[in-house]
Amino acid sequence: MFTPKTKAALLASSVIYGSLIAAPAMAQADPSIEPAAAEDRIVVTGSRIERRNTETAAPVAVVDDAEFELSGTVNVENVVNQLPQVVPGLTSASNNPGNGTATLNLRGLGAARSLVLVNGRRWMFFDTSQLVDLNTIPSFLIDSVDVVTGGASAVYGSDALAGVVNFRLRHVDGIEAGGQYSITDRGDGDRYEIHGAIGTDFSDGRGRATVFGEYYNRDSIFQGDREFSNFALGGETFGEPLQQFGSSTLPALRFNAPGSTAVNGTTFLLGSGLTIDDAIFDVGNGAARARAGDTYNYAPVNYLQIPQERYLLGGYAEYEITDWAVPYAEVAFVNNRVATELAATPVTGTFNVNLAAVQPFVSTAVFQQLQTLDARETAANAARIAAGLSPLNGAAPGVVSASLQRRVLETGSRNSLDERNAFRVLAGMRGDITDYLQYDAYYTYNRTRNANIQAGNISRSAFQNGLNGTAPTINIFEEGGLTQDMVDQISILAQNSDISTLEVASAAISGTLGDFALGAAEPVGFALGGEYRRVASQFIPDTALASGDVIGFNAGDPTEGSYNVKEVFAEINVPFETESGMRIELSGAGRYSDYSLEQIGGVWTYAGGVEFQPIPDVTFRGQYQHAIRAPNVAELFQGTAIGFPGATDPCGRPDATSGTLRDLCLANGVPAANLGRAAIIQPNTQIPALFGGNPNLQEETSDSYTFGVVLQPQAIPGLTVTADYFNIKIEDAITTISLQQSFDLCFDQFQDRANPLCDPFFAFGNIRNAEGAIDVDATPVLGGQNIAEFVVSGVDLQVNYGMDLGFSLLGNGSSDLNLNFLGTWTEESSFLATPDSDLLDCAGIFGASCGQPTPTFKWTARATLIDGPLTFSTRWRHLSAVDDDDATVDYGDFNGSERIPAYDLIDLTAAFDIRENVTLTAGVNNVFDTLPMTPTFDGIIVSNTNNGTLLGDNQEQANTYPSVYDTLGRDFFVSVDFRF
Repeated sequence: MFTPKTKAALLASSVIYGSLIAAPAMAQADPSIEPAAAEDRIVVTGSRIERRNTETAAPVAVVDDAEFELSGTVNVENVVNQLPQVVPGLTSASNNPGNGTATLNLRGLGAARSLVLVNGRRWMFFDTSQLVDLNTIPSFLIDSVDVVTGGASAVYGSDALAGVVNFRLRHVDGIEAGGQYSITDRGDGDRYEIHGAIGTDFSDGRGRATVFGEYYNRDSIFQGDREFSNFALGGETFGEPLQQFGSSTLPALRFNAPGSTAVNGTTFLLGSGLTIDDAIFDVGNGAARARAGDTYNYAPVNYLQIPQERYLLGGYAEYEITDWAVPYAEVAFVNNRVATELAATPVTGTFNVNLAAVQPFVSTAVFQQLQTLDARETAANAARIAAGLSPLNGAAPGVVSASLQRRVLETGSRNSLDERNAFRVLAGMRGDITDYLQYDAYYTYNRTRNANIQAGNISRSAFQNGLNGTAPTINIFEEGGLTQDMVDQISILAQNSDISTLEVASAAISGTLGDFALGAAEPVGFALGGEYRRVASQFIPDTALASGDVIGFNAGDPTEGSYNVKEVFAEINVPFETESGMRIELSGAGRYSDYSLEQIGGVWTYAGGVEFQPIPDVTFRGQYQHAIRAPNVAELFQGTAIGFPGATDPCGRPDATSGTLRDLCLANGVPAANLGRAAIIQPNTQIPALFGGNPNLQEETSDSYTFGVVLQPQAIPGLTVTADYFNIKIEDAITTISLQQSFDLCFDQFQDRANPLCDPFFAFGNIRNAEGAIDVDATPVLGGQNIAEFVVSGVDLQVNYGMDLGFSLLGNGSSDLNLNFLGTWTEESSFLATPDSDLLDCAGIFGASCGQPTPTFKWTARATLIDGPLTFSTRWRHLSAVDDDDATVDYGDFNGSERIPAYDLIDLTAAFDIRENVTLTAGVNNVFDTLPMTPTFDGIIVSNTNNGTLLGDNQEQANTYPSVYDTLGRDFFVSVDFRF
């Protein structure tokens, strides 16, 4: 798939990864300045000014189309995530968490703070968070991907705090068709793609049009298909070795590899006043048992690679009526079907069990245990009533009210199928006003609709009715005890949908101030214009999801909201040049935005930059930008939804029995007798919490600056070296503090119930049940706030070198070698949850607080040899070692790891032009099959031939971070491309 244009780019610029760098501008002999022809004008990402050269004050990294071909990549995410500037967002390996999309996360500052453009214009988003799904961009038509670091709101408006990524699509001349097939070394995870495009120039070159289509299909891989991910490691083993005997579906021979506290059998947790040595009655086994190491292994049935089927259709065209009237249009349609899969539903919570109804399903010994519970509960209620307290919920004589946990294996896995249909239409007009002025105006409408179907859910009300005698009784007391009729009785199919729209109307005038030039340099350039944007989105759950009756997937209330913004903007570029060749170029940009959101109103963003070239070999550059991000629809208007994050309730810790922590826990509704008793205060590692929007959120603000140097030594032709320092600081950042952070800040750091950070626990009524555990029916409410701060800084280094080797292996006379390196050193990647909290620097760190690993060093290097029709290339991807962020826990005690060592992958690709219009490409990624380690059967985690590390509770999913570290292993691909 190496077109003549691609090879010319490789030969001429020797840049697969590199900067947009022009040859040095020399003094002109004629002081008069001729207007540039339209075909000579360039619009560089990060500016709206059309110019003759590609130099900018801000560094621009470029991924050439050759990189997509050489890497065997069909989905855009797989190349973009290799950029050192990017911390991977959601990918094809994101099952839980995950929603079947692929997102982009520049500098690790969050996908919402990275602006995605296609051909310099905003692309359609897919949900209430206003995020772009990279699956909607046709990778085979990408000409290049430009990455601009730092805030760019002065040029593009809101959202560009971390930077801008612009995907440039190319026009096709003729007919192109091709396809690709990929498969792993283990014979699974098949992926295949076919595409075609027809393009032509017409009317003597005055018009051109391209029409395209693509089909892509990706098979699933389960975590059970890889040894490293087959067992869900975590702290539930409490330091015990892995016990891999029998089957996870047999109660008597459970795995000791944990995944959640909902085991295969049914457990009843004793409540307040019902203490028998803090034990858990395991009704399935008929005896009290210890909790440690007896949990369900959910991993095997989770996806390691989520399946996908995608159709892309579209086209774009333009026609020059006259020099001053060139109408153009774009249209795109995407149908994308993606599924995620989780283990069978874990039912947890407090239920009322009617003893008479369930007696037929339990043994005499078990029934006597339940009667003992009933007698003690009845006595406890009498004591509560005598003390003026309310009785336990539903705990009448003959009814046991207890916390219950059961993994409902009989219903099978939970599956969430998303089908997203998106379309985009754009119509515009551009042209020349004078020899020195041009205009460009367009309107675009984008709409995405997602239909989501969830199977494998359990109805909480139906489950309760099957235990309290108001409906046919369900047999939850033995594994496999639920008949098909019982399964049908408690199962529920849930559905929801998202609808999102984006409208943009934009008009701009750009050009130069005629012959007005300074110091015989190019004319002063400028751009000015206005823009109107409207965003709207809604989430529509069915009644079951909205009511919270669904167990299996998180419930959620309907969400709907919209806002608009009216903007004016301007840019200016002023070049100076002396007769000796010294060059200075100043640039500036400003934008005023008026939001329909009252709490934001009118805001300014601005930028200024300078380039200084003392000699042709060296250019210094720097830029400052002040940017903003308005809150998105989800952050503003999201309906309340329940989640079950993992956290540790401080009231269950041993130190909760004394001091200020004791006072807070008592004030929060924990009985004094239960303080410090984790088995009662926190029966599950996952604690229910409510999450929702905050309509009073204001804009985030950022200040960023970059400065660097570009070296193009004339003594070494073909060599370009760029080094740029970046510093991005975001203030008033919108963040939803995690439940664990809320616990820590309120109960451990501030210890003041009047502090706003304690509101989730004290401001919304009683959130605990009578035993002191967080109640699923009255949970903490966690919403977004403008309280956080982010700082990211470091250095980007790019080296590009191309040379003629002077010989040819195939007898073509000569061959070319291109060497390219793009790397980032991250100096700081810090997060401040609140103005008074401790700074968390995540550079070189990963874990529960920092999330995805942020290596101190990340680079991608490629060497490409071009010898006539043959192209051979190798790529080296490197991540430096990272350490866990929690110094208080040694995850080595929990079958995990405190450190992920340095990580290196090698890829090989070969392409051959069989004929002038037919190219065959084949390659292998992850040549040395580098995967995480594998646990052995003796309970000790040891290294295999690879250099990864398995993680315990400090993992994201699949015992690792699958979007960062390869989980497929050695992967082969072959593709063919035809051009006519």
